[in-house]
Amino acid sequence: MTVQQITALGWAKKACDTLMDTYQPVQLPPANRWHYHQGVFLCGVQDLYQLTGEERYYQYYKEYVDQLIDEEGNFYFARSELDAIQPGLLLLPLYEKTKARKYRAAASKLRYLLNTLNKTKEGGFWHKDKYPYQMWLDGLYMAGPFAIRYGQMFDEPELIELVIKQESLMRKHTQKENGLYYHGYDESKQTPWSTEKGHAPEVWGRALGWYAMVTVNFIEMLPSDHPKVEEWKEVVQQLIEALITFQDEETGLWYQVVDKPNEPNNYLESSCSCLFIYAIAKAVHKGYVNTAFLQKAEKGYRGLLEHKVAVDQAGQFKLHDICIGTSIGTYDYYVERETSTNDLHGVGAFVLASVQLAIGKGEV
Repeated sequence: MTVQQITALGWAKKACDTLMDTYQPVQLPPANRWHYHQGVFLCGVQDLYQLTGEERYYQYYKEYVDQLIDEEGNFYFARSELDAIQPGLLLLPLYEKTKARKYRAAASKLRYLLNTLNKTKEGGFWHKDKYPYQMWLDGLYMAGPFAIRYGQMFDEPELIELVIKQESLMRKHTQKENGLYYHGYDESKQTPWSTEKGHAPEVWGRALGWYAMVTVNFIEMLPSDHPKVEEWKEVVQQLIEALITFQDEETGLWYQVVDKPNEPNNYLESSCSCLFIYAIAKAVHKGYVNTAFLQKAEKGYRGLLEHKVAVDQAGQFKLHDICIGTSIGTYDYYVERETSTNDLHGVGAFVLASVQLAIGKGEV
């Protein structure tokens, strides 16, 4: 069977199975940590479980959580950053399914980070304490979906309004004239990379990918009559139209610095391409954008399979050219960042994108 003959669902399974065969859940790198790298991948596993009902996927992400959280809901996590909140997306469905008190107790600890994290003068969360006065696009995904879902489950509607405010601030300070978004914003304008307006100097692919994915997800999380729904649909439409402008014509993929394809050392990066594919595919099957855009997502997915994905002699999945974790910087900083194979950022995003395409194609 050739690469192109495997279905999107088949690729999602192959990617998950490879990492599940390689690592015990708590050994996913960085091992023995409550961390968004694992959270992104395990959210992909969770989506695959929801699509297929295969128990092994549920048991895998449940074991990750159970190995790190005790029976009272205590666990070790970074208390000074939005990133720590993202794996909370695993806790809420576990609590819904099992009603085990420890999951709600652990989730409440993450929820109350939102009361203690530092903020800009406008009320935007610092991404991490070590990056004072900086808001990053990444943070909307790291905390936003969890906060909305927690607020809905436990009757705290103010959390939904909090997320809406964070998104509006990011858009206010980072939207570029070409419809894309800069990586972040420094209210203090004291960082070496800060422009005169305070925003980052470049459009980094994965940060924009988080924003594209999470904005699509925000829409479905709100009641259909919520006043923000139509505004966010327009945001998604405009962003997807801008993304298509910068999609590589030959491969269907996107560059590390999205809107500078012809600059030296820029390269087609896997994780952002996966996240853009996810956002486009989901926006199409949710009816937020014209169905004609689906061919753009499918072209990108074919490009991944042709240029970034391999299966080794042992039948193990490999995804190449994944940028490692990255702060904000200048152009050279982004294009000189190390890349890796099967980094969880990338495999998680690949699984999420594959599941969305599988749903759109009715593969289950």
